[in-house]
Amino acid sequence: MPDDSQGVVSGGQQVAGALKAEGVDVVYAVRGAHVTGMYESCAEAGIDIVEVRHERVAVHAADGHARVTGKPGCAVVTAGPGTTDAITGVATALRAESPMLLIGGRGEHGPYGTASFRDLPQLDMMSPVTKYAAAVPGPAGAARMVSTAFRACRQGAPGPSFLEIPRDVLDAKVPVEEARIAEAGHHRAETRPAGDPEAVEKLADLLVRADRPAILLGSQVGTADGADAAVEFVRALNVPAYMNGTARGTLAPGDPHHFQLSRRYAFANADLILVVGTPFDFRVGIGKRTSPAAVVARIDLDHRAVDGDPGIALGIVGDAGPVLSSLTQAAGGRLDNGSVRRRAWLDELRTAERTALDMRLPQLTSDTAPVHPYRLVSEIDEFLTEDSLFIGDGGDIVTLAGQTVRPKSRGHWLDAGPLGTPGTGIPFALAAKRARPGEEIVTLFGEGAFSPTGWDFETLVRHNLPFIGIVGNNSPAHPIRYGRAATHGRERERTADTLGDVPYDKFAQLLGGYGEEVREPADIAPALRRARESGRPSLINVWVDPDAYAPGTMNQTLYK
Repeated sequence: MPDDSQGVVSGGQQVAGALKAEGVDVVYAVRGAHVTGMYESCAEAGIDIVEVRHERVAVHAADGHARVTGKPGCAVVTAGPGTTDAITGVATALRAESPMLLIGGRGEHGPYGTASFRDLPQLDMMSPVTKYAAAVPGPAGAARMVSTAFRACRQGAPGPSFLEIPRDVLDAKVPVEEARIAEAGHHRAETRPAGDPEAVEKLADLLVRADRPAILLGSQVGTADGADAAVEFVRALNVPAYMNGTARGTLAPGDPHHFQLSRRYAFANADLILVVGTPFDFRVGIGKRTSPAAVVARIDLDHRAVDGDPGIALGIVGDAGPVLSSLTQAAGGRLDNGSVRRRAWLDELRTAERTALDMRLPQLTSDTAPVHPYRLVSEIDEFLTEDSLFIGDGGDIVTLAGQTVRPKSRGHWLDAGPLGTPGTGIPFALAAKRARPGEEIVTLFGEGAFSPTGWDFETLVRHNLPFIGIVGNNSPAHPIRYGRAATHGRERERTADTLGDVPYDKFAQLLGGYGEEVREPADIAPALRRARESGRPSLINVWVDPDAYAPGTMNQTLYK
């Protein structure tokens, strides 16, 4: 708020006012002398400040906030090590296409190398992992630069921005008439690019002629409100759908077009593969597992995702929702859109799904102890309700969850994304529960993934944000251990890779939460129910079989 008695406004007040105009209602932060002015200004503007224990947590929480609300997330950290600690979180948001702003502090405005406290070339470090990175040179333009940073977050494929704001800029005051803070909704042109109409017609032609098409729906379907259009598309054209990232849950389990276990089979046998709003990356074999005869088409907000892939036969730059709606309309005008003759293809894929499920059934229902991780994720899948938002944080354990856990509703799946960053689970749970207090948050951790940010379990306790956490505890860094065994033999598999057995249930109790240990498969479901009934942040420490690996880990060519 401006100081009406003197007719002046500080740089920090302008920044906070601009954040408010952007729809920011919470800032995740770690205190530091360089950003003290942000705390006071945000409080004056009615923006909540959630203080966390590590800068990565602040940025991951801002990222998680953006993913679950569709609104921009914001984190504030101090200069030097505060900002360097945040880089991993920003890089995670970049690869996951999550729109959020990081504000980093700095000493007094001036050139780098002046030996001021915590002086570092922060812009040079942040530029490669952001869509926009800039330093605010003075208080008069502070609000305008915040608006510019948020526009960059939303231009094309979403992503993070970074603003470096020196301490003297936050504290300095200028006359009110020199400070221009845009009103909410008056500062940015909202667009939903519908793609080139000629390209849409070409793709519609390919689709109606395809006998064995498949579609992969990615996170842009969720972030761009394309779920309704995606459902209309797959039903009108009778196309099997696979989902990753936040697009999971677009189609509910049991929907006739929802497929999960047969993606490798489908891509190896399809004659047309449509990839919508997701990188065609390692998660799908970077195109190596696709049929050589398949036509691959892409719809993406980022032209680089389309232009940079020589294996793409047709690419459309645009918003998933409008483009899919246009495709449905274009194909719907044909006498035969191919939906009837594709029934055999969908039946074939359902058979492949059942075959894959039958192969895993012994592990999914295993009564052995330590608990087989497939049994653990199967129990979690059964436990989830339509109001349960599932978060996966880890390596092998999340791979197994991705094959087994089926979110019951849209927007009810979160994972780190393509960067595979361990440690997102606690901050995602923090942001998700705060943003959706009426929903149940269920978070599955690998033991190694919980550790980097686990101390902020206390932040959830402090803010009375209950969630159900499950740690699949097998002690070593599991995929790495398998790689060592595959390349160097079992006698070398644990070289520098044996961690201590941590009782995470007791850790939760120490910090004021609910904790319980599970060693037998039959005890998983009762423990989950007790955690739900506790009404507190919880950790169920499940001892899982250290010799059970995800198929993806065993199939990595890295270890061949």
